[in-house]
Amino acid sequence: MAARNTETRKTDIESVSAILKRVIAENGREHVRGYTFAIFCLLTVAATTAFTAWIMEAVINEAFANRRADLVWIICGAIFAAFVIRGFAGYGQAVTLSKIGNNIVARYQRRLFAHLMSLSVGYFSEARSARLAAQINENINGVRDVLNLTVTSLARDLVTLVALIGVMLFQDLVLTLIVFTVAPPLMIGLRYLSRRLRSATKESIILNSHVLGAVQETVQGIAIVKAFTMEAQLQNKIQSTINEAERRANKIAQLSERNGPMTETVAGFSIAGVMAYAAYQAIYGGVLPGAFFSFVTALLLAYEPAKRLARLQVQMERAAVNARMIYEILDTQPHQRDKTGAAALSVTDARIEFRDVTFAYGSNPPVLRKLSFTAEGGQTTALVGPSGAGKSTVITLVPRFYDPAGGEILIDGTNIADVTKSSLRQHLAYVSQQPYLFEGSIRDNIRYGRPEATDAEIEDAARLANAHDFILAQPQGYDTPVGENGVTLSGGQRQRLSIARALVRNAPILLLDEATSALDTESEAAVQQALDAAMAGRTVIVIAHRLSTVVNADKIIVMQAGEVAEEGTHESLAQQPGGLYARLNNLQAASNGPHNIQE
Repeated sequence: MAARNTETRKTDIESVSAILKRVIAENGREHVRGYTFAIFCLLTVAATTAFTAWIMEAVINEAFANRRADLVWIICGAIFAAFVIRGFAGYGQAVTLSKIGNNIVARYQRRLFAHLMSLSVGYFSEARSARLAAQINENINGVRDVLNLTVTSLARDLVTLVALIGVMLFQDLVLTLIVFTVAPPLMIGLRYLSRRLRSATKESIILNSHVLGAVQETVQGIAIVKAFTMEAQLQNKIQSTINEAERRANKIAQLSERNGPMTETVAGFSIAGVMAYAAYQAIYGGVLPGAFFSFVTALLLAYEPAKRLARLQVQMERAAVNARMIYEILDTQPHQRDKTGAAALSVTDARIEFRDVTFAYGSNPPVLRKLSFTAEGGQTTALVGPSGAGKSTVITLVPRFYDPAGGEILIDGTNIADVTKSSLRQHLAYVSQQPYLFEGSIRDNIRYGRPEATDAEIEDAARLANAHDFILAQPQGYDTPVGENGVTLSGGQRQRLSIARALVRNAPILLLDEATSALDTESEAAVQQALDAAMAGRTVIVIAHRLSTVVNADKIIVMQAGEVAEEGTHESLAQQPGGLYARLNNLQAASNGPHNIQE
């Protein structure tokens, strides 16, 4: 058991040390001047604190015992100067460390965002976005705290403590030894607390991220929550998590503050021993009180830095846990890195070909099984079939949101796995079933399709998307804020803006993922007109449940169970007796429904 505890302590120290080395390696050189100035200020604070304790001997002996009036003003002036210098030095180090800390947080925020943008869509399907955002928000300050705790503890607290101990040793060796008899048991107790605090802190961070994630998701889906009276269900769902987070936070508070009674008890014992010994010396030895007062002043001034150093391991453990969780995200390797020497994609005809493509999500059964078909350049290819046939998966593979497990996807004869993802996606425009709008104005959201687009090009795209008129009807026209995810707009309006965003991109390949299936009849008609304009002259792969889109397609691919079941035009497929497409077509014709060709 002892060997195991020793190994655990060694691992704990190495873990914190590894985090500290990494943080210093990544940030030390960038802020070496700032830290140098902060350390100088901290050393000044330490020196003036020790000077205050040292000069107390002169104050007591010369002013009160020897009654040297000529020295009083010099001593008082020196004390005043020491306090003024310490005040300005404390201000300088506090402001400097705050600026450095804020810069470190900002740098890691930028770095995290850039890294998250490099990760594949698969990573975000496994990591819930709300929880991920909460985790980043909770933990990112840990990197800053690791450095600031190290600098302030070493340059201020440790140096101050050493200087004050020097004063204590100079004034009375025996009293100093009395004080230090209690140090070993205190350090053992604090080490025990820090080990227990580490696991509790990590669990607390995870639980708090779950709570914040649940709150964020509830706010984002508040309309569904209200519509389905889900308030009580959601409250019950996260109640246990909140209760557990509260219990864990209380546990951390107990562990963190438990060193208070320990240090106060030890300090009380030390000071009582010092007082007893000093009283004995003064009563029976006739020793002047100046040295004793100087010693006591040094001891009292040493109490705060000693207490901060005693808490340092606990605080460092907490900061290291936070920093480690940030590095877990930063160390996540992108699954879809560009190949070494990958070239930029050159598109001429924009012909897309699937050759024996097989794909599965993780360890699940394959969604696509040796799928092969061709979407000819400048033509519209519609994907139809029952739910679960793999249509949406086809759409996600073209822009390389995921990579197939087998087979090839080619554009103009070039395997998209051999080109850079950036160049591939520059030739694509994408319209999803659920359009997503970002914070900002209508103009900003359309311009995301092509940042260099002019206002005139944005308005032309909006006209083609059948959106110009309703945009002008908004309070501020194209400069109208859309609200969170376009909450101020209807579903059809949001979809037409997403089509305008795709049009302004002016890409030769257009991917449409059931762009009209969630709309009412009137909105569908407006969006369909926009789609007809968007599809003209482009290579289009469209997932369609509406007959109005499928009828005019140059080619229809009927999918079932991840394979091509049938292929042809609407006329040829509708006349195949016993065919899947013919059956779906006959069913919708018989029902006179909304022309839905999905089972």
